Amino acid sequence: MQPPLPPAPIPPPRPLPLLQALKVARGNTLAVIPQAAFVEPVFQQRSPLGPSFLVSAPEGVKRVLLDAADNYPKAAMQSRLFEAFLGEGILTSEGETWRRHRRMMAPAFDPRSVEAALPTIAATAREFVDGWRPGQVIDVSAAMGELTLKIIARVMFSAAGDDLGPVMERTLRSAEAVLERFGVADFVPGLMQLRARRREREIGARFAVFDDWISRLIAERRAAPGHGDLLDRLIAARDTETGATLSDREVRDQFVTIFIAGHETTAVALTWTWYLLALHPQIEARLHAALDASPDAPPAYARQVIEEAMRLFPPVPRIPLRQARADDEICGVRIPKGALVCVAPWVVHRHRDHWDDPERFDPDRFAGERPERYAYLPFGAGPRVCIGASLAMTEAVTALCEIARRYRLTLVDAGGVGMKPRMTLRPMGRIGMELMARGA
Repeated sequence: MQPPLPPAPIPPPRPLPLLQALKVARGNTLAVIPQAAFVEPVFQQRSPLGPSFLVSAPEGVKRVLLDAADNYPKAAMQSRLFEAFLGEGILTSEGETWRRHRRMMAPAFDPRSVEAALPTIAATAREFVDGWRPGQVIDVSAAMGELTLKIIARVMFSAAGDDLGPVMERTLRSAEAVLERFGVADFVPGLMQLRARRREREIGARFAVFDDWISRLIAERRAAPGHGDLLDRLIAARDTETGATLSDREVRDQFVTIFIAGHETTAVALTWTWYLLALHPQIEARLHAALDASPDAPPAYARQVIEEAMRLFPPVPRIPLRQARADDEICGVRIPKGALVCVAPWVVHRHRDHWDDPERFDPDRFAGERPERYAYLPFGAGPRVCIGASLAMTEAVTALCEIARRYRLTLVDAGGVGMKPRMTLRPMGRIGMELMARGA
């Protein structure tokens, strides 16, 4: 018998009344999703903004994210919120701007570039673990955040990353505090736009110190390139069709996007991986055996563990909202023009039609034949699938292996672990874990 997964909320048997749903969502936005959403291919939700649909069938997900993607652009309100954080980076840009950015950035994330980053990733993880001691109790969420911050900062900025990384981290946490004030008033016509503009100004002000720092660093690199890091590659990138390069502002926006994708999401994936391994000692023992049998390279089982952890706790629990440009039909359900359409990996990954015993942690799901493409989407899907997926997986698997070769992480208190879903699926508060030296 496997232990339960305490952070996962129990879906309510039926949709909650609006005011109750808003109250519950302030603690955990995933806790309002009712049982029917985990069994129906397309679930119609109540929304103060009009018709709203949660699409979970693989063929429906494919229609929204690939086949009819032009009919489902990102919802304007949410796009403005993301743009306040990310500017016009590859995650937020649309149309020809997005296509140009994608073409220009692709070489920075090709297999050769990811392979070139591997020594930095591994060395940073080993250095980080060198600072640990057996018997020490850590907050695993904070520790994984610190580790992945160091890794992505060094991959992006070489030596300058050790100084710039903490500045970026403080900026993000400060800006995110603005979003914590999202509430019922944000759904009131008239107030909605006013509050959105106020948040955008506040977020912009909180990025001022970082923006000054990164602009000076970009100017220095344009004058003296040659560091061989991701920043150099972004500055040197050229559009294969037009020959254009990225402006300083575009480099900045792409950096912020990559930083969040390469740091925050990987930290979240590793945090829940350690939590799940601590709850499942037999799987942890199998991982250790695989590591011992493969001392010079990450074993396949390590990747399976990460992939299954991301199924149960997808780092991005909801893909940004889409809004139908025209009437459509998904899995036999009519979608009217203007309707909001959501694809939520949290639901897709736990859907009863796609997965046997979906609450069970079983890395063997990823041995042999792969799951259906649009039933597993920790990095999104379609043309806008995460460009840094390969780098993120390499980082997560490498970090897992470097730590697990030397330590077991055991829960200090197995109860009381919760989730705080925002842009990513962070835990609520501290997850205390004791470091146990392997072989001691």
